[in-house]
Amino acid sequence: MTREDARVENTSHRESADETFERWSQMACESSIVDADLYGRYDVKRGLRHVSGKGVLAGLTQIGDVVGSAAEGEEYVPIPGQLVYRGIEINELVNGFASEGRLGYEETAYLVLFGQLPSYKELRLFENQLALMRVLPRHFIHDAVLRMPSRDVMNAMARGVLALYTRDDSADDISIPEVLRQSLQIIATLPLLAVYAYQAYADQFLHESLVIHRPDPELGTAENILHMLRANSRYTALEARVLDLALVLHAEHGGGNNSSFTAHVVSSTGTDTYATIAASLGSLKGPKHGGANIKMVKMFDDLREEVGDWNDDEAIESYLLRVLNKEAFDKSGLIYGMGHPVYSVSDPRTIILREYARELAEAKGFGDEYRLLTKVEEIAPSAIAKQRTVYKGVSANVDFYSGYVYRMLDIPEELYTPLFACSRSVGWCAHRIEELANRGKIIRPAYKSVADRRDYLPLEER
Repeated sequence: MTREDARVENTSHRESADETFERWSQMACESSIVDADLYGRYDVKRGLRHVSGKGVLAGLTQIGDVVGSAAEGEEYVPIPGQLVYRGIEINELVNGFASEGRLGYEETAYLVLFGQLPSYKELRLFENQLALMRVLPRHFIHDAVLRMPSRDVMNAMARGVLALYTRDDSADDISIPEVLRQSLQIIATLPLLAVYAYQAYADQFLHESLVIHRPDPELGTAENILHMLRANSRYTALEARVLDLALVLHAEHGGGNNSSFTAHVVSSTGTDTYATIAASLGSLKGPKHGGANIKMVKMFDDLREEVGDWNDDEAIESYLLRVLNKEAFDKSGLIYGMGHPVYSVSDPRTIILREYARELAEAKGFGDEYRLLTKVEEIAPSAIAKQRTVYKGVSANVDFYSGYVYRMLDIPEELYTPLFACSRSVGWCAHRIEELANRGKIIRPAYKSVADRRDYLPLEER
């Protein structure tokens, strides 16, 4: 039965299908609202977070640590943010391979997955293994990606990951060796799925020419993304270095971020690797998680149009206040790229990426835009403090610069979040292995029912 045929008899008139769904939607919404005061009465932490922003402990991990505060007596005080991969602080890791002039994503992936830094021989072996797996059959690319273009690349990637299940004779084997093999396969091929899904989208909906490049086994992840994405396959060493850094900074962020926690939750059921990664992709797609970098770029574009003088701090603050008052941009009241659930004084990823963004901006003629961006970063916290009660400090998060970096790299907006996913797949796979290795119980937190009890009424009495 079509929606047009779906008519419901009413005592006074015949409802249309649209009117029926509108009424049902209102009923569903009204019956779902929970009185906000009840969270305080029952000491329930919304979003599993304290008012201070500190997360409620839901598990233990050895993979990553995200630090934004330190204990001072019985209180926690904000400190400059720290991001730690397997015990190594992110600045040390980045400075290590950068000082040697090397790209570092593959080394980072090895560290996150196996808990130690690779030797030269081990790193080459790992890179070669990824190169061998960075291949998809032509018929798979055609049938699972190109023939079914999606308006959203993240959804196309999730579908592609689930399609990989059909090619794996051991797909439901959750032994660690098999899960590791599946994980490396996903880490290697997810960038291909992202690029090909975008090209299918561009061909179908933007009517752009479809140019398909096979991955080059001599190139790493960041270089291959640029090689496959660009029609002429050309890129500079600086472009590859900046994209590689972005991948490193997004590879892992502790077990508590929504998509990694999703990997833990879904893995705890005993399901397969492909279903787990598809679920994490669905989590990261949300604008409150991985989708924020696109919102930040669009807001910045709106600011550039609204503020005539980019050196006028008062005009910039006025615009930001209008955003907070839901009078400008998307009327959400959010300054995208500002604030983080854990970091308050600073996001270490932002500090690192800001410098690389400056170098790339100067090289590509985006110096004025970069300086405006840094002004917004400087002014936004005080603007927020004028309008909101701030329980902890507010600073720019990595989304504040990552979207801008992708734009300078001529990466389409539709790929901003998918590139985040390509990088974070390393963390997801590591957290899945950790969950399975520890043989934990199925993750099932409790929800307290606050609905009033009532009697069942016979149909004729309703």
